[in-house]
Amino acid sequence: MVLKIISATEAKPGANIILDGEPYIVKKIDISKTGKHGAHKCRIEAVGIINNQKKIIAVPGHERFEVPMVDKRKAQVLSIGENVSVMDLESFENFEIPCDEEIKNELVENSNVEYWDIEGRKIIKRKL
Repeated sequence: MVLKIISATEAKPGANIILDGEPYIVKKIDISKTGKHGAHKCRIEAVGIINNQKKIIAVPGHERFEVPMVDKRKAQVLSIGENVSVMDLESFENFEIPCDEEIKNELVENSNVEYWDIEGRKIIKRKL
């Protein structure tokens, strides 16, 4: 579910956009103007929210990007295995989420975490 669409010149550092079907956070944007009849050119550096992959693209200023809906929620850790089993603290729904190794090493059972629901994909971002 996409809430809105923005142009490349409206994307600011910290904004979320979708590139090639994956959600990214804009880290840096350079906007240059060309000659008398040219259009804006935007060079966007972004990092993937889920996979932490860096991507650099150059697009015209009128290029449109979808903005993903990011729902930040809290959950309690039930068990730690290959995936982390958690319970949402508002809806009491139980589910398993993949987690980075460095975050997984900090977790213990019954601790609280913040997870992000990005267009139906869930990821644990930090321990509370």
